[in-house]
Amino acid sequence: MTETFTPPTRFAVPGRIEVSAQAATSWQTATITEIRPETPRAATVRLAVPVWAGHVPGQHLMLRLTAEDGYAAQRHYSIASAPDDSGHIELTLDHVAGGEVSGWFHTVARPGDRVEVRGPLSGFFAWPGDRPALLIGAGSGVVPLMSMVRHHRARGLDVPLRLLVSARSPEELIYAREYGAETTPVFTRSAPTGLPVGRMSAAHVAPLLAERPPGGWEAYVCGSNGFAEHASRLLVAAGQPVDRIRIERFG
Repeated sequence: MTETFTPPTRFAVPGRIEVSAQAATSWQTATITEIRPETPRAATVRLAVPVWAGHVPGQHLMLRLTAEDGYAAQRHYSIASAPDDSGHIELTLDHVAGGEVSGWFHTVARPGDRVEVRGPLSGFFAWPGDRPALLIGAGSGVVPLMSMVRHHRARGLDVPLRLLVSARSPEELIYAREYGAETTPVFTRSAPTGLPVGRMSAAHVAPLLAERPPGGWEAYVCGSNGFAEHASRLLVAAGQPVDRIRIERFG
């Protein structure tokens, strides 16, 4: 998404609202319980939600901030955490230049502040863990994919899962400390010693397609418009059926 509005200096904390039985489609007030840095420009926000309907990895929510003058800003954000019954969810936000919502979270928000949320939303990009998943993301596009990886680990699922993630440098690789054997990082501008530098290519995608688990892969691609187009072309060229590629893009 593009954020261009010059924000008020401070968003007001919304009052607590009544939560209906239709929790997923109603606005409710969530409390920030933790903010932790992931990279110099990305941070994870942990929210306590009074009545969370539960989510499937890959889903997102709508978040709303209201300024003291009544102006409200809404944004869609992918859910980063795995499904659980703790009543907490996590979002990971890039600090977008000039972004009114991301700017507030990165420069103003503190634990104890409250925001309004509605969701979870959308089922197209969701992965319940019932089929082999080939995940490809770039930058903050890895956020919904990490929800899938965390779900896979938390449930001890046997179904194959692979993650191919692109970042400009090791310092900008979101969740770098969490990746394991399922993950292959690609660095486009600088890389650790011994790793090549360059754009994601057929050399990265083709070996994963060649594994071809029983039933084949369901591919999930998330990133900017340009990255999503590039990655989907690589998948098709390597033999992935078009109707088994799910794309979520931003920009």
